[in-house]
Amino acid sequence: MRMCKVIGHVVTTAKHPILEGKTLLLVSGLEGKNDPTVPMQLAIDGVGAGIGSQVVVSESGIAGGQVTGIKAPPVRSVVVGIVD
Repeated sequence: MRMCKVIGHVVTTAKHPILEGKTLLLVSGLEGKNDPTVPMQLAIDGVGAGIGSQVVVSESGIAGGQVTGIKAPPVRSVVVGIVD
């Protein structure tokens, strides 16, 4: 798991049918705030996070399966918590 900050929503014209109705977020790691070497990634939102939220991102297939409801989902990164 990693601490990240939500920096945007991702709008798609087409996506895997399992992801219909799910929100995709663009997140950036907090390891080096404003550091251009810290990679950004897409994560499916499992908790209703918004732009600017500090979140916990799980990078396990199990979390993706719980959010999508299938055993082998087409996602790996999932927002599983919002940090107060």
